[in-house]
Amino acid sequence: MVNAWRDRGGSSQIGCLGTLVLFGIFVYALAQVGPPWLRYQQFRDEMHADAQFAISLPDSVIRNRLMLRADTLRLPLEAKRKLYIHRSLNPKVILIRSQYNEIVHFFLLGDKVLTFRPRVEEPI
Repeated sequence: MVNAWRDRGGSSQIGCLGTLVLFGIFVYALAQVGPPWLRYQQFRDEMHADAQFAISLPDSVIRNRLMLRADTLRLPLEAKRKLYIHRSLNPKVILIRSQYNEIVHFFLLGDKVLTFRPRVEEPI
């Protein structure tokens, strides 16, 4: 009886080259989308930290801190323009949000617009 596993010789339907090409495409896409996503996460983390101290910080200080962070992260000007801070009394919460777009260039696919909407709501 012939062993069916030995006759295949380690080959697959798409082959090693196909797997490497797919892995390369994945790594390329991650390298293009990763930095804008990381900046979004860092900006959102700053929003969260400021919201936690909202009981002792006035809105003007929170706004200035977030604008400085947006500059440090080199976010589009739109992130600062659309920065919204709102405190409500019943229930006592603070809402901080923004919205901005980043353009990512993909080889052969062209430019794609990524929309980010960081939003944090914390009790005061």
